Amino acid sequence: MELYLDSVDFKEIEAALDFGFIKGLTTTPTFMHRHGITDIDGAIVKLSGMVPELQVEALGNNPDEILAEAERLLGLGLAKPPVFKVPISNDGVKACKRLTDKGYRVNVHLIYTLNQAYMAMEAGASFICPLAGRMQDQGHDAIQLFEQCVDVIDRYGYNSKVMFSSVRHAEHVRQAMLTGVHVCTMPYSVMKNLCENTLTALGTAQFREHTQLMTMRVKDVIRGANPVCQTTETLTNAMVKMTESRLGVVTLVEASGAVAGVFTDGDLRRKLQSDGRGILDKSLASIGFSKTPHTIDRDTLLNDAVKVFKKAEIDSIVVVDAAKKPVGVLDVQDLIKLGLLGQEHL
Repeated sequence: MELYLDSVDFKEIEAALDFGFIKGLTTTPTFMHRHGITDIDGAIVKLSGMVPELQVEALGNNPDEILAEAERLLGLGLAKPPVFKVPISNDGVKACKRLTDKGYRVNVHLIYTLNQAYMAMEAGASFICPLAGRMQDQGHDAIQLFEQCVDVIDRYGYNSKVMFSSVRHAEHVRQAMLTGVHVCTMPYSVMKNLCENTLTALGTAQFREHTQLMTMRVKDVIRGANPVCQTTETLTNAMVKMTESRLGVVTLVEASGAVAGVFTDGDLRRKLQSDGRGILDKSLASIGFSKTPHTIDRDTLLNDAVKVFKKAEIDSIVVVDAAKKPVGVLDVQDLIKLGLLGQEHL
């Protein structure tokens, strides 16, 4: 089933063409009016140069006028001859026959019955174009008509292609494929969402997450901030560094630079509640801190870091280098914000 875009919006057309497999573009005077296009001929010329095939309306009150309009359009200097769209009628099929005899291609559209489709096939129409959405709006079985058109073409060997048009939603596209139509033309709003699916998105995110967890290392994701205090520094200093880093933990080190422990925002709240503001100027060594922090080497895979978070049920891990000196803090929220870890892993 060939894919066509139904639009006159130049930005939409460029976006659709980026797929690389759009076969053509269908237009209508209604689209042009809706988008405020006043230079219709100029728009047609521009569109002709953009798309592999342009289908454009050739209107007239009789076959002569329809042919005259087709010739006028050809005289605009189009990049390639368009497919002329002609509404179904006695005059329309007469014009279709005369145009096809001249070697031009015609889309006979606004078809609502099999009899109309048959007359267009006999006239040599390249495309037979019923309107699914409009038919269903009126309570008609549009899908049955498409199936009948495909069956008649197959049975009698007509060269016409059935075009599924007036597409309103993705279900129409599925129905178009199942009916066996040759072409489906649709608005970009439908086309751009055909690949979308919630389960696909979840699966893709999971694959990406697991790949990154098994290939990225701790050093790739830790923040630039590395709040460190010596155990002899005051609680006030620790609070300042904690605030500046926007982390809820400060790594404490001995004079040698070796990790001695950690002091967290939770420790801060508990100490203030139990001992009051008087401890703000006391040293961290005197007020106490966690002396058994969880550390991890900066070159460790994130997958192994996750195991530490889960097993220890902690929110942060001190990151150290080969010399066991602190180089940062890995916070579980950092992994979650980066999309590398969901709450279900915790």
